[in-house]
Amino acid sequence: MNLSFETCTVNHLDVLCDISRSTFVTAFEKDNDPEYFWDYINSAFNPETILEEIQNKNSTFYFILSNKTIVGYFKLNQEDAQNELFTKPSIELERIYVLPDFQGQGIGKIALFKIIKLAQEKKVDFLWLGVWQENKSAITFYQKNGFKIFGSHPYFIGKDKQTDWLMKYQLD
Repeated sequence: MNLSFETCTVNHLDVLCDISRSTFVTAFEKDNDPEYFWDYINSAFNPETILEEIQNKNSTFYFILSNKTIVGYFKLNQEDAQNELFTKPSIELERIYVLPDFQGQGIGKIALFKIIKLAQEKKVDFLWLGVWQENKSAITFYQKNGFKIFGSHPYFIGKDKQTDWLMKYQLD
């Protein structure tokens, strides 16, 4: 599969909001309390929140394209935009979202190779992410691609406190 990647700008705000909402709802709605879940969706993926994230100089969104069709996106955080700070230089993969119609085609794996390359170009020590401890398929995917669990942190869906495993890909 031949994918390309394009840096997102404020002009892409509506598309990013739509992809964020649709992929997150498809993946996690069934596993969460509806009230807390929709509070989270309406807060995390509203235009004001996404705009603020796009405008953060330490966060970058990239569209994943297949034949010029947007099939998903990923978001990378550096420095103080990261959800955790470490003593060694790192980059956080905060989101990698593939639209439901395009899942199961190897897009996530190809995007992950691109993400690793981008992190290597930044000369950081490691790439890391947080993944919900109940998302067994994602944990398995990351482990198969060289990530190791190295800790955890809380992740809130509304008032529901969940746990994310922190997973690291060592670059040095």
